Amino acid sequence: MQIALIGCGAIGTALLELVKDDAGLQVAAIVVPAEGAEAARAVAQRLASGAQVTQAVPTGGIDLVVEAAGHAAIEQHVLPALRRGVPCIVASVGALSAAGLPEQLEAAAREGRTQVQLIAGAIGGIDALAAARIGGLSTVRYTGRKPPHAWKGTPAEQGRDLDALTAETVIFEGTAREAAAQFPKNANVAATVSLAGLGLDRTTVRLIADPAVRENLHQVEAAGAFGSFELTMRNQPLAANPKTSALTVFSAVRALRGKVAPLVI
Repeated sequence: MQIALIGCGAIGTALLELVKDDAGLQVAAIVVPAEGAEAARAVAQRLASGAQVTQAVPTGGIDLVVEAAGHAAIEQHVLPALRRGVPCIVASVGALSAAGLPEQLEAAAREGRTQVQLIAGAIGGIDALAAARIGGLSTVRYTGRKPPHAWKGTPAEQGRDLDALTAETVIFEGTAREAAAQFPKNANVAATVSLAGLGLDRTTVRLIADPAVRENLHQVEAAGAFGSFELTMRNQPLAANPKTSALTVFSAVRALRGKVAPLVI
C-alpha cells in the first residue's frame, strides 16, 4: 500500500519510525509546506528513504492518505484527496469542531465514493461510546488532566502562573465545541468523544492543570438507557510534544496496519 503522510512533526516522525519496517506499508510521499521541506527530507532519508517530499498529495499512485498536520491540512489536502477517491485517515480530530467541516468531509468522501477514518487517538472506549449512542445515551462528560507545563501556550496561562501551581486547577469547563475553540492543540480527545457520542454541544468538558501528575489523564463518564460506564486512561506524553499523548501515534499506526492486516479487531 502506497501512503502519503501529511505532516512531519512530532506525530508524523514518530509514526514513520514505527512503520518503517512494516511489510505492505510504503510511505511514498511526505507532504509539508515549503518551509518544512528541508527538515522533512532529513527525516525521510532516515526513516522513509523512498518517499518524495512534496507540497501536495500526488494525484496518482497513492492508496491512502494519513493526516497528522492540523486543520489547514484537512481543508488543503484531505478534502481534495477524498474527492479523487483516495481514502484518508485523520489524526487531527479536534479540527472537526470547526463549523461545517465534518459535513464537508462526509460530502467529499461520498463524492469520491471512499471513506475517511477518524482515529481514536489518545482515548479508548470509542467503540463502546458509539454503540451506547445507538442504545440510548443521555450524558457524556470528558475530563482532561495534564501537568501544568502541558498547558503552556494556551489560554490556561491567562491570569495564572502555571509554573507556580501547587494544587490542581480547573482551567476550563464548558462544552466540547468551546473547549476545541479555546484549546485547539489539546482538543482531539474532547472532539473524538463528542463525535462518537452526543455531539460537540451536548458533551461537557473539564480541563485541569495538576502539578501532582506526570502523565496525561483522560476520563470519560457516560450514562443513558444503555447503562453507564467510566473510563480512565493514564497516558505517557509524546516525548517531542507534551501536549500530545504517545497513544495518539500508536492509534494512527494501528489504523494503518489495519488496512493491510489479514485479521483486524
